[in-house]
Amino acid sequence: MRSRTRTAPRVAAVVAALLGLLVPLLSFAAPAQAAATGFRIQSGRLLEANGNDFVMRGVNHAHTWYPGETQSLADVKALGANTVRVVLSDGHRWTKNSAQDVAGVITQCKANRLICVLEVHDTTGYGEEAAAGTLDHAADYWIGLKEVLTGQENHVIINIGNEPWGNTNPAGWTEPTIAAVKKLRDAGFAHTIMVDAPNWGQDWQGVMRANAQSIYDADPTGNLIFSIHMYSVYDTAQEITDYLNAFVNAKLPILIGEFGGPADQYGDPDEDTMMAVAQQLGLGYLAWSWSGNTDPVLDLAIDFDPTRLSSWGQRVFKGANGIAATSKEATVYSSSGGDTTPPTAPGAPAASAVTSSSATLKWAAATDATGVTGYDVVRVSGGSETVATSTATTTATLTGLSPATAYTFAVYARDAAGNRSPRSATVTFTTSSGGSPSSCGVGYRVTSSWPGGFQGEITLRNAGTSAINGWTLRWTFPDSQRITNLWGGTATQSGSEVSVAAAPYTATIPASGSVTLGFTASRATANPSPTAFTLNGAACSVS
Repeated sequence: MRSRTRTAPRVAAVVAALLGLLVPLLSFAAPAQAAATGFRIQSGRLLEANGNDFVMRGVNHAHTWYPGETQSLADVKALGANTVRVVLSDGHRWTKNSAQDVAGVITQCKANRLICVLEVHDTTGYGEEAAAGTLDHAADYWIGLKEVLTGQENHVIINIGNEPWGNTNPAGWTEPTIAAVKKLRDAGFAHTIMVDAPNWGQDWQGVMRANAQSIYDADPTGNLIFSIHMYSVYDTAQEITDYLNAFVNAKLPILIGEFGGPADQYGDPDEDTMMAVAQQLGLGYLAWSWSGNTDPVLDLAIDFDPTRLSSWGQRVFKGANGIAATSKEATVYSSSGGDTTPPTAPGAPAASAVTSSSATLKWAAATDATGVTGYDVVRVSGGSETVATSTATTTATLTGLSPATAYTFAVYARDAAGNRSPRSATVTFTTSSGGSPSSCGVGYRVTSSWPGGFQGEITLRNAGTSAINGWTLRWTFPDSQRITNLWGGTATQSGSEVSVAAAPYTATIPASGSVTLGFTASRATANPSPTAFTLNGAACSVS
């Protein structure tokens, strides 16, 4: 974030984001493997030295402006966090945090069994913010702390510079980022290095996404993770899922290094999707921020008091897919003699309030000697499992389900040490059919084209008298067209046959209402339009 408050991107940036985030997903080569020194990256995942997968669940703490609030680390740990991102200054813009101070922060993180992400905040908004420092200056600061940081590779991740480029010429971010990474490696740092995106961290022009592979390849150790900051640019589920999946599909490591939920004059971030998708994909997230913002709506705790969580704090710590429900302590702390006994299995879930696109599950609580902290609800399909949601309570509401479909779910319990229970018994239910798909219309048009590709738009209309709740749209391309990216739903394609399942935010089509999908696709010389569409198996009129 920018100093103690959030400066949202300019209005023009938000508008541009609606275009910039819709570029086709990129195809990246698989990254190289890193040497096993403390934390490391392997196949796009952050691992501890022992090979354990580590998913950050925590908050940002403004240490450089509030150096006396040292109790905060213990407080966020008590609320379930496994990681804290600590704001530091290299002296360019704010008072420099000394080597002694940074050593004290690391000691406190370790004493509270937290992984410590250290970041230099002075780089925030470089190129647009006149007071901002450079990544090169930040790299020199880390090199000056080398004696303090060496040997802490199991406990510390180095975030070179916070949001190190503004909205002015963000393409200029790439080379200084590569140079800073190389400078630290040349100085002998073996730590996992974290890289923040340009555009004030939000990458709404896709510069980090487009250049991620080249930056990753420039790190000779391959021990580098990307950080996206999600605020008002990310106000739809499709924008969030598209961005995170671009990295996951490319096996490039990423986390949400900052995010906010409260609405402001620039938009209303979709924090529910951020947290849910991070949990489903096994990605880290670090909420902004513990306390002390000049805009207090972003304070998780009021006046640094852990007993006075704001509504934002309640959401982050105790809500669905929140910290209490999903955080697992790093094994570097538990492996030396901590709690290793898992909870008992939860009771078999029971399904209620089943509709065409949602259902509610409830189960009997598990028991544990030190206390159950959360539950993972998984969808079971044959021998595979997929995390659907996580919660700190014994109920969960599932959304985005497909109509007329059989689902099987089960539940795991977890304790504070990250021990996972045996799986509960399963429950199976079938969603209802969902509206009257025979009363549907589809409008299909090509909005732009270029050699080898085009962009299209599909308007799906409900001509019936009742809402359609949950849908799957299918069609067949008449030539060799192939979907490369789609927003408004989730597309799968086999040969020329395309199937699109509704996204959560397009799943309901009210009577006499409509939803619009957009997509990009490849094509041959000809680009004839499809002439037939079905919705939930029934034919639609085409216009």
